[in-house]
Amino acid sequence: HQTRKYLSALFQLHLLHWKLAGGRKKMNRRNFISATASVFAAQVFASEWKAPEKNEVKGGFDEVASDLDRAQPWEPYSDKKVRVGIAGEGVCSFGSAFGYQNHPNSEVVACTDLNPERCKLLQKRTGAKKTYSSCEDMIKHAAEDKLDMVYIATDAPSHAKLSIMALEHGLHVVCAVPAFLGKEQLELVPKIMDAVKRSGKLYQMNETTAFRQSCYEMRKLYEAGAMGEIVYAEGEYFHCSDLKNGLNVGSYNGWRDAIPPMYYPTHSTAFYTCVTRKRFIETTCIATPSLIKQYTKGNRYNNPYGSEFALMKMETGGSARMIIAYDVPCVNGERGRVWGQKGGYDDAGMCFLGDTAQIKNIDFKRHALPKGMPPGGHGGSHGYLTDDFLRAILDPNHHHVVNEKIALETTICGVYSHMSAMRDAETLKIPVVG
Repeated sequence: HQTRKYLSALFQLHLLHWKLAGGRKKMNRRNFISATASVFAAQVFASEWKAPEKNEVKGGFDEVASDLDRAQPWEPYSDKKVRVGIAGEGVCSFGSAFGYQNHPNSEVVACTDLNPERCKLLQKRTGAKKTYSSCEDMIKHAAEDKLDMVYIATDAPSHAKLSIMALEHGLHVVCAVPAFLGKEQLELVPKIMDAVKRSGKLYQMNETTAFRQSCYEMRKLYEAGAMGEIVYAEGEYFHCSDLKNGLNVGSYNGWRDAIPPMYYPTHSTAFYTCVTRKRFIETTCIATPSLIKQYTKGNRYNNPYGSEFALMKMETGGSARMIIAYDVPCVNGERGRVWGQKGGYDDAGMCFLGDTAQIKNIDFKRHALPKGMPPGGHGGSHGYLTDDFLRAILDPNHHHVVNEKIALETTICGVYSHMSAMRDAETLKIPVVG
């Protein structure tokens, strides 16, 4: 698997070199370094990757293509500490993976996991002083512990309700993906928006795509006007599986088992929403019944599909192809590309395809994180999501990327896409979240 990653990156470098040599684009220092970086990352991955600990399902956390450039030192923005409660270490170690215990502007005060052993592990990893038997219990004691925020890394079916509860208790909220789960929870979407508004607190969904280097550069280009309006975008989330066990990833009460792929769309759809901060307005989704047993013998979701492919319309008139695939053996990865009126960006080559003269003043480097704060997995995105949210709490002039509106827009388009697939690819309008 690691060798394939290396060969794929090497092929992309040669392909880019061929395009440049053909006169489609001038070679410059940035293009060469960007292309070479993909090969370097693959070499590092292939040579240094180690198998996860026994019973530790990483789910993308083993990626090492993280930010290595410390040329721009991290600059403190406050001397205050945000008091944090973390809920959920789970099978993927989500609770400790985003580095709240490593950031100088946060202090992990309390933690919880429904599994006592995982709770102890979360406490050990984060240094939390107190533990609780449930997230609900921790939220109820938030005033006693003087908590400022909670990070909800629990099972997906509980995300929305716990987020609303925490906001109603006057806490800032960070939630793992997705923001809510499925059509059964659509009624909670306006309640999340209302809870944020009434509480005056901040909300973030930890969508890792937002701070992958490729998506970060796409957003920089878009905000600078270098791509113009987006006319086409693609997002792909392939999760390696096998025909016998499907995803083969553990989950509380089996909520992942036979889950409709588009109920967990954010690693794909964020390649548009977290670039433009805009929404999809309609979707047509095609799917083929899966060969995997959990999809063929009936399941809690009444879902026969292991992969779903949606064509979505953007609010500005462009279109996007978004893929979530859970039953394609030996394929794994999260990638995307966007094409605008003036230029495009493909994360395979990690470079802008357009008039390079207009981007010479854009700084594409992610600033360094605080000393001792790792970028983390999913392309080095974890630490940046944490830093972005803490900065927003402590600096009123800073606006974090994946706020409540973007979080819900990134999620709801997938839910309507699955509904479309279940209706034989009927085109459905996607409602505005607020």
